[in-house]
Amino acid sequence: MTKHTPVEGESAIALTQTPATYRNFIDGAFAPETAATIEVTNPADGTLLGRIPDSDAAAVEAAVAAARRAQPAWEKLPAVARAEHLRAISARLRQNRRALADIVVREQGKIAPLAQIEVDFTADYIDYMAEWARRLEGEVLTSDRPNETVLLLRKPLGVVAGILPWNFPFFLIARKLAPALVTGNTIVIKPSEETPINAFAFAQLVAETDLPAGVFNLVGGRGKTAGEALVTHPGIDMVSFTGSVATGTHIMQAAGRNLTRVNLELGGKAPAIVLADADLDLAAKAIYDSRVINTGQVCNCAERVYVERSVHDALVDRLKTLFEGTRYGDPSKEADLHMGPLVNKAGLDKVAAAVEKARSDGATIVTGGRIAERPAGFHYEPTLITGARADMDIMRRETFGPVLPIQAVDSLDEAIALSNDSDYGLTSSIFTSNLNSALKASRELKFGETYINRENFEAMQGFHAGRRKSGIGGADGKHGLYEFTETHMVYIQG
Repeated sequence: MTKHTPVEGESAIALTQTPATYRNFIDGAFAPETAATIEVTNPADGTLLGRIPDSDAAAVEAAVAAARRAQPAWEKLPAVARAEHLRAISARLRQNRRALADIVVREQGKIAPLAQIEVDFTADYIDYMAEWARRLEGEVLTSDRPNETVLLLRKPLGVVAGILPWNFPFFLIARKLAPALVTGNTIVIKPSEETPINAFAFAQLVAETDLPAGVFNLVGGRGKTAGEALVTHPGIDMVSFTGSVATGTHIMQAAGRNLTRVNLELGGKAPAIVLADADLDLAAKAIYDSRVINTGQVCNCAERVYVERSVHDALVDRLKTLFEGTRYGDPSKEADLHMGPLVNKAGLDKVAAAVEKARSDGATIVTGGRIAERPAGFHYEPTLITGARADMDIMRRETFGPVLPIQAVDSLDEAIALSNDSDYGLTSSIFTSNLNSALKASRELKFGETYINRENFEAMQGFHAGRRKSGIGGADGKHGLYEFTETHMVYIQG
């Protein structure tokens, strides 16, 4: 592996030739090594990167207990003081930005520019949430009684469990940690066992700040053991999870035993509508960018296209050119790539099976459609599919890979109806030069987000939330921040 030369202020967090064994971070210190570990490998070439704890219920118990002990004092700190701790963390991230991005590249298979954007955006996100310290607001309500004041206060929930996905593993630490901490909660994070090393590097940087012990805790492990122990623990006040519908459903059931609040960001099958009056070059590029980003492993990627019949062939021609020009490979060894490998063999097999099912259902593979012939890694060819129908699995089930199915439609009404006929409701997009069409789509598309004439990518000040099986609650901005609070009514008679 390429050796990273630290600059002033950096920590020794870069991956080394000799794979390290990482330790849980509990109550402000790194715990002893566990007997059971999980190996983490590079999905591009299969090399061993390191080992993380395969934590059991006892490790989770210790982390939750530490968080509970720390929470009362953390809540009593002024919000501006909590924010200063967050800013200290973001400063350490920026000092180690290159090494952190390199870890993400190697353990997740993300191309280097996107990994660097993820790390930098994470630091910015933490600072953004820190800025809310002076903006946390309650309400003063009008009373029905004379001489009475009615207040609505916002208070922390207590201890939050943050369970992370593998596709944007570094950013999702901040998406859960920053709003939780600035509002007075403490947190226990469990990263995905597919991409956990970046989280342990994050913990090392936190350890170098003055964050009070127990405010942030990190446990490695599998979902069926450590994850299960975390979501069923009576000391957890909210579970914030990002991942699959199946796992989210199970978490909701498991957390229900203690009536624990859940915040779930789950899957998506985002429709992109292209009307005849659209700028087709813009539409093709935006849809392409929304499909191959992170090798299609993003919940808000464009997953299906509905294009008016009169411009179907013209759009397909543009997309075919873009798809066939995609450069893919091992991002830890190759530069100027558009995408890397899929995260694991299960993901590769799922994508391959979805394309074969579409082929057998009568769809046409315009380009791609095969596992890539590479010496190693989980690479799939960028794949464009036409002749898709609404009843095909390729138009209904989340693919989570570099595959784009297209269906021709005769009107905007038909496109909206087909878009809404889905188990998912996270993101959507439309390409048109007609303002009325754009506004109609915004009114009638039943999704948490609609992008007009641009790629699918949310802003930190927005509210990233879905409908139906895409989740419960949301993240980002003011509304995402308040997901980590509860209300307390105060009636003052005097």
